[in-house]
Amino acid sequence: MQYIGIDLGTSSVKILLMKADGTILSSISKDYPVSYPKTGWSEQNPEDWLRQTLAGLKELLASEEADQNQIKGIGIGGQMHGLVALDEKDQVIRPAILWNDGRTEEETEYLNTVIGTDKLSDFTANIAFAGFTAPKILWMQKNEPEKFQAIQKIMLPKDYLVYKLTGAFTTDVSDASGMLLLDVKNRAWSKEMIEICGIQEQMLPEVKESYDVSGFLKPEFAGELGLTESVAVVAGAGDNAAAAIGTGTVEDGSCNVSIGTSGTVFIASDSFRVGENNAIHSFGHANGKYHLMGCMLSAASCLKWWLEDILKTTDYQGEQQEIKGLGDNPLYFLPYLMGERSPHNDPNVRGAFFGLGMDTTRAQMVEAVFEGVSFALKDSLEIAESLGIEIKKTKLCGGGAKSPVWQQILANILNIEVELLVTEEGPALGGAILAAVACGEYASVEDAARAIVKVKETIKPQPELTEAYARKYQVFRELYPAIKGVL
Repeated sequence: MQYIGIDLGTSSVKILLMKADGTILSSISKDYPVSYPKTGWSEQNPEDWLRQTLAGLKELLASEEADQNQIKGIGIGGQMHGLVALDEKDQVIRPAILWNDGRTEEETEYLNTVIGTDKLSDFTANIAFAGFTAPKILWMQKNEPEKFQAIQKIMLPKDYLVYKLTGAFTTDVSDASGMLLLDVKNRAWSKEMIEICGIQEQMLPEVKESYDVSGFLKPEFAGELGLTESVAVVAGAGDNAAAAIGTGTVEDGSCNVSIGTSGTVFIASDSFRVGENNAIHSFGHANGKYHLMGCMLSAASCLKWWLEDILKTTDYQGEQQEIKGLGDNPLYFLPYLMGERSPHNDPNVRGAFFGLGMDTTRAQMVEAVFEGVSFALKDSLEIAESLGIEIKKTKLCGGGAKSPVWQQILANILNIEVELLVTEEGPALGGAILAAVACGEYASVEDAARAIVKVKETIKPQPELTEAYARKYQVFRELYPAIKGVL
């Protein structure tokens, strides 16, 4: 049998075709635009997601490797937190407000101070962050009251795809955890948060586990794609949980670091835990259990900004070749280009270079970007370890995972082994694995991950570098408090 995995990302949708044994047969990517109508705002047209997904599926299914009669299931991993609102005719009311949108400062402040972080943590296991969905609902209620009154359905980006493809109005626990509307511990909607947001529970989708079948392809889409109507579409997962499945991060205490547009530290947990001050997120996992996650808003996007927007080059390899002698760079970079989530929860802070001199080189500035993102990821790892979780190694995925220089810097800054995978396909592979589990190919997500995910190389930290980076990290930690409220 064959399975399709979809990664509904921020700038593109990636679709892959997987055999039951985990072999990737082919993949395709389709881009779509992001709109920034005001400073700090980030929006997309959900119809673009559907159009480009269908275009990608058609192209994928036209490949020699695809056998339409063998395709049994589709799983989707998608960008989290986005607010998709539909009216009574199932029409999109306004562009989706994305995960990295920072307009909800007032609403986030209201939730954390007036409602209170203790209550929010009790209701949802988390506190309010500007990117979460609940503050966006409150923003819409205040700033677009007519559109708010028209809302009949509220969903997340990947759930919009599932709804359009199948007619099933569902979400999964991992993605719903990031809405600030879910009672994460009990894996059900929080009645208190529903009341606070001024909505009705029937506006929210049915909550399923990621490996549950949501529905089957509508006849019109099955016919358009040349597939049977028996193709199952599973509930899927938020992109980070889907990536964790795709990297085999399913055992208690296992870790995955993702360096994509955003950056995450993802730690699987068999039991429900909440970190001190809710500085990292406590969410449901796509394997039916739980996870802790620290999320920074700008990771590989920092490198893209520095190289393409500032230096006007796309020669990523060439820029890294000039980096010599790790651990002695006097420059510091704060990667807060769009504000920050974990652990600072500060949508207004901005990025900065520190330590510039007349002798500063281009290579040092590129290296500082690598280090700054890695230090920010270490912030989240330290919080997880403060809960008594011992982390000795991590899987690595995302665009940043492809850089040997970044791999070395990350291993030494985190001071743990970094495992590189034979197949690094992130959320798309995770989606395909979830589809295979849902269709009975494997008994559990854990069984599937053990069979499919393989490590090809391990990057080990070097004592002399870990010591140098440990000293530099202490300075890095002092920089955010120094600029808070200034930039």
